[in-house]
Amino acid sequence: MTENELVKESFEDLLESLRKDTPKEDIQKIKKAFEFADAAHEGVRRRSGEPYIMHPLAVAKIATKEIGLGTTSVISALLHDVVEDTDYTVEDISALFGPKVAAIVDGLTKISGVMGSDSSKQAESFRKMILTLADDVRVILIKIADRLHNMRTLESMPEYKQVKIASETLYIYAPLAHRMGLHAIKTELEDLSMKYEHPEEYQVIAVKIAAYENQFSELFEAFIRPIRQKLSDSGYEYTITARTKSVYSVWLKMQRRNISFDEIYDLLAVRIVFKPKEGQPEKWQCWNIYSLITDVYKPKPERIRDWVSVPKANGYEALHLTVMGPEGHWFEVQIRSHRMDEVAEKGLAAHWKYKDKSDGENSELDQWLAGIKEMLDRSDTTALEFLDEFKLNLFTKEIRVFTPKGYMRTLPKGATALDFAYDIHTEIGNSCIGAKVNHRLEPMSHKLSSGDQVEILTSEKQQPQREWLNFVVTAKARTHINAAFKKERREWMRKGISLYESIVKDLGLPPTAETLNKVLFHYHINNRDDLYMELGKGVITQEELAKILKRRPENKFIKYWNLQFLWNGKEGDDKKKFQTEKMANADLEYSIAPCCNPIPGDDVVGMNIAGTKVAVHKRSCPEAIRLMSSFGDKIVPVKWVSYKLMSFLAVIKIKGIDSSGIVGEITSLISVKEEVTMRLVHFEVYDGIFEGTIHLYVHHTHDLNRILIQLSELKGVESVVRVENDEK
Repeated sequence: MTENELVKESFEDLLESLRKDTPKEDIQKIKKAFEFADAAHEGVRRRSGEPYIMHPLAVAKIATKEIGLGTTSVISALLHDVVEDTDYTVEDISALFGPKVAAIVDGLTKISGVMGSDSSKQAESFRKMILTLADDVRVILIKIADRLHNMRTLESMPEYKQVKIASETLYIYAPLAHRMGLHAIKTELEDLSMKYEHPEEYQVIAVKIAAYENQFSELFEAFIRPIRQKLSDSGYEYTITARTKSVYSVWLKMQRRNISFDEIYDLLAVRIVFKPKEGQPEKWQCWNIYSLITDVYKPKPERIRDWVSVPKANGYEALHLTVMGPEGHWFEVQIRSHRMDEVAEKGLAAHWKYKDKSDGENSELDQWLAGIKEMLDRSDTTALEFLDEFKLNLFTKEIRVFTPKGYMRTLPKGATALDFAYDIHTEIGNSCIGAKVNHRLEPMSHKLSSGDQVEILTSEKQQPQREWLNFVVTAKARTHINAAFKKERREWMRKGISLYESIVKDLGLPPTAETLNKVLFHYHINNRDDLYMELGKGVITQEELAKILKRRPENKFIKYWNLQFLWNGKEGDDKKKFQTEKMANADLEYSIAPCCNPIPGDDVVGMNIAGTKVAVHKRSCPEAIRLMSSFGDKIVPVKWVSYKLMSFLAVIKIKGIDSSGIVGEITSLISVKEEVTMRLVHFEVYDGIFEGTIHLYVHHTHDLNRILIQLSELKGVESVVRVENDEK
């Protein structure tokens, strides 16, 4: 097939994916947009070698088929790279295709270049992208479609770009797709990101899931047989499908709970999608089907999720239950109508399609968009702060609480009374002194639960406190608390600058960086702003500052002699050894990140944020993912070499059935390993079960994995896992 035939076939495929009721004149507009884009991108190729026009065609197809957008969005998707990559302007687009298309293309043009460029500051770029929410949310939906196609074709990119784009996708685009209600796209973005971030783990879990599906296909058929009979007897038109958890969600659960693949019991979900009967509310029919299923199988009461009475903030509606099926296996069952299923899969576009029929239940989504716009209006928020605060707003688990008058508010799980206060109004949050939760007096740090009725108590004398940041969880609360301190900080800094300049002038010293660095070095302060702050608050007095500035520079020979004196060997061999190692490592260009504590053999990435040492993180480290998505240009490819020269700390947790001598067996097994050294051993026993934590120094993950396998084979040991950041 020639390239022209391939392009033509792709365009025909796009036309077939349009809504069936698309008018002929709209189809003509789409053809016109395709011909225009094809001519504009003529001769240009993607990195994969295919004609560039294949990318806009693919994005347009995702926009209509997988998101459910209409003609204007399809035309905009076809043209989304024209202004950026060719000599055509937004004015040209407006003249040919109208102001709406031009506005969307303009929004996409402003963000597409910066989000993908090598030298971009992703945080600032993302802020620019979200600004377009205020104009037309279709810009974001098309951008998600654009990112999805780029992720599907990421194999043609070099590895360092794959890591950067995958991290950015996992940190921002997947949660954003979730928030827009695009469940299928969110799941695919997560899986594709993991495929490039953790290729080996991805393959292992994917193979296990495929094997699980084959193993339980007969069990699934046995499970749904009586359900089919019940539904058919009740006159329902329906489909029943089985869906396993995605690779990423399985991996995430294994990481968070420190469990193996075999310990995940809810791998399989059964989805029932029914056609509603006329004259009966969908909600009632969902509960009727629930009743039919529980006539056959016993439910697990604490696993019922009712999102038909109160939909999620992204519009998701369904009734979930978990029942005990054949052979002692738990099955999760999802019950949806056709409308609910379309909203669940296509999200925002489908949700607004049914807006007039949903009795205003989309107000939660509108409130979320309004909250984002409010964050954007705060000009004193840095781009990176905005990115982190926005990420907080992409929460996945929610609670519903009520005002004293019975109005419902949606908050993230873990939200406190103070979060609720700021959700009501900024001034109520700033003046909050406590709350009455279900008519009982509680502190502002009290964590709320679904169904709580909350009355906020305020005082005119109250002011935001810095410790509030330790327990609030919503972006809105953090934004307003930080804003109060920024105002105070600016005032202290202004005073500090004035005092510093006055003292330097009185002493007749030059106002140079050398003079300032002398003070910063003395107080071990990293930047001038912190110095001005301390000076303005009076922590550093004017008299102290004047004394420091009057001092003569220290002789370098004396400084060297002092350093030698500190390490004269009088403090014992262990101390001397430790400090010698510290001196030897002081000039290395890397440091091991304490947040994830990687060891040789771990899949790692380097981040050179400060411009000095490269911090080495595990690629799965949440902090590394955040940094890679925010500072894509600071990623440094790293790999382990000469690992036998050094030992690295690893922590393992072990659990099992207590028996005489079990602790001795465990420690004896480890102690005979020459490549492993125990640093700390801690065991506790309760009700016949033991739990232990062991800190080891190892050279490589190979050494650690051998230990884990051998420990797991000991009689009585139930689980052995490696953990990070253990508190003991």
